[in-house]
Amino acid sequence: MDALLNPYYLQILMFVLINAMLGISIYLTLATGQLSLGNAGFMSVGAYTSALLTLKLGLPVYLAIPIGGFAACLMAAVIGVPATRLQGIYLAIATLGFGEVVRVIILNMKITNGALGLSGIPSLGVLIGKQLSALGYSQGFAGFSLQQISNLSVIVILAAILTFMVFFAVRLRNSRIGRAFASIKADEHAAEVSGVNTTYYKLLAFFLGAFVAGIAGGLAAHITFYIGPKDFSYHRAVEILLFAVFGGSNVVWGPLLGSVILTTLPELLRSAADYRAMIYGGILVVMMIFRPQGLISEETIRYWKSKLRASSAANEQSEPARRSAG
Repeated sequence: MDALLNPYYLQILMFVLINAMLGISIYLTLATGQLSLGNAGFMSVGAYTSALLTLKLGLPVYLAIPIGGFAACLMAAVIGVPATRLQGIYLAIATLGFGEVVRVIILNMKITNGALGLSGIPSLGVLIGKQLSALGYSQGFAGFSLQQISNLSVIVILAAILTFMVFFAVRLRNSRIGRAFASIKADEHAAEVSGVNTTYYKLLAFFLGAFVAGIAGGLAAHITFYIGPKDFSYHRAVEILLFAVFGGSNVVWGPLLGSVILTTLPELLRSAADYRAMIYGGILVVMMIFRPQGLISEETIRYWKSKLRASSAANEQSEPARRSAG
């Protein structure tokens, strides 16, 4: 039990949950077929906005993080109208350029501390620990130390936020808006001819993805104590896209699974540090050759649903036979 509560493992779990949120953000953008590489930029906007609001203005973390999400939405509005007129690789290049522009601006602004980044960001775990100490639990309780309780509390908060995001994404997919997203992804011209306001729905998907990425950035900032421009480079943008490509972008569970695997895989390969990058890249190449649609697709879900229904029907048919034999 103590090994599972190791701060190192708990921190990895926190990063898994944060990256799962980023997987949701790229799923929402890809829902209309928009290949965006700007989510790292939106993440940086949310992270820096939330960090600066708490460091400079003393705003509570629970207010600063949502404001960071709305700041990312505001930035999405600035580039959204021209960017959503583009398609495919052109949109990808434009949004990737946006992310790099944001990073360079952060790198050269005095308030963001330039290349040195921001340190001393109020930590969610520390804040929870202070609250528990004020309540008289400075020595912990139920056999858990104060640090363990604080870390577990942060994980519960992140898991609750992620659960709400997944619930929202699933409900959105089955709604009128979700059907409009799917029609645009399948054939934008046909959707427009059918009366779907493609510009509105593409902007909506863009805003939703930016908001979720901004929230994830704010949460990451208040978990790691420190953020810097290097944390949001184009490598981060490609990594977020890989969550969807590896796991499968057609269903919400794909990016979630991709984010879990691609976050834990580098940690599992630490014992082969010299070959870690090669193994990581090799797995991605093999995956794209033999499973280009990702680990999870709509066909995969339909297959397993049919298997479960068949198994359930077989059990129902065999139940009367078992009763009569008894």
